Amino acid sequence: MNAEIIAVGSELLLGQIVNTNARFLSQQLAGLGINVYFHTVVGDNPDRLISAIEIAEKRAKMIIFTGGLGPTKDDLTKETIARHIGKELVMDQTALESIELYFKRTNRVMTENNRKQALVLKGSHILPNDHGMAPGMVVESGSHNYMLLPGPPKEMEPMFLQYGCQALASKNNSNEKIVSRVLRFFGIGEAALETEIIDLIDAQSNPTIAPLAGDGEVTLRLTAKHVDEHIALSMLDEMEMKINQRVGQFLYGYDNSSLLGELAKTLKERKLTITAAESLTGGLFQQELTSIAGVSSVFKGGVVCYSNEVKQQVLQVKPETLEKHGAVSEQCAKELAENAARLVNSDIGISFTGVAGPDELEGKPVGTVYIGIAIKGRATVVEKMILAGTREANRNRAVKFGCYLILRNFKESQNTK
Repeated sequence: MNAEIIAVGSELLLGQIVNTNARFLSQQLAGLGINVYFHTVVGDNPDRLISAIEIAEKRAKMIIFTGGLGPTKDDLTKETIARHIGKELVMDQTALESIELYFKRTNRVMTENNRKQALVLKGSHILPNDHGMAPGMVVESGSHNYMLLPGPPKEMEPMFLQYGCQALASKNNSNEKIVSRVLRFFGIGEAALETEIIDLIDAQSNPTIAPLAGDGEVTLRLTAKHVDEHIALSMLDEMEMKINQRVGQFLYGYDNSSLLGELAKTLKERKLTITAAESLTGGLFQQELTSIAGVSSVFKGGVVCYSNEVKQQVLQVKPETLEKHGAVSEQCAKELAENAARLVNSDIGISFTGVAGPDELEGKPVGTVYIGIAIKGRATVVEKMILAGTREANRNRAVKFGCYLILRNFKESQNTK
């Protein structure tokens, strides 16, 4: 079965919100063996929506809609579909009772237009909304199936996982499973990575290899098809092994993992603590790290040391270091990392100092970055790099590089054992 996803909402076209629903649904549909070749976004206009439906019907048997099921005038998805396929809308009593209960529970007055959310296409299979009000539905008309889902991800995602997957699986005649795996790389550019595996990309058929660059990282999405899911997974394993033989030193994680997430997980597994001294990044490393649940067991705290005064008085960087080498230097980064770890008795100290931009500093060009890594029992390492980008991009990339350098240090020490 081929599917097309149509997101309904003028706010998407205006850039007020991002269409994360399409990404989520494509990932889920792949696991059901359903191909998605097109994503469409259309505003709250019935004529343009019908035009989008007519185009989608020519290239897909399953059309999935997100959005436009709410109580207001511009929520017109089910009304438009009803008109298009010649189905009437009827009141779903179960959905209506659920909506009335919601308003009673929250001590709010239910307005008449909220009843609209309980209207469903006659003869459709209802998808209950356990996290909101408007139910979803699946309806068949001719050779096509139409699935209607709410727009808010907090409602749409659990509805699809709990009820939508089962509804689609029953309509998909193919026994072929599509299994995907995302390999995440850092420290190598997209062009360099592709060069290393170009022969594998040129020869791809099943599994397929799809490179994707973004936000300083590179990912490879491997996708295999087979009626036996175990065989499809073994096909992915074999392809991953071939790729790792070429660029495995840059691989840090899989699927939805992140460098900070992998760092936190590694520190927990090794029962190690970390602290940070941040000049260049202004606390960004600590902010990102503490956004991860449970990180308090490995993160002791840190210092934002933007001024030389704080570097000297709080982190005890020697005055002669700053006078002779400057704050943007290997020597300063080394002392910041070592002293931060020592002051709070942490296993690891990481420091960031450099020139984020837009102007040079201490005669150093914009993008000059020094990252110090002090790990207890090992020699301190300072990495210098020249980054190219905006002030914010340089700060973000520096944080990622810091995580990568620690993970690489652990990987290298593991390989030498």
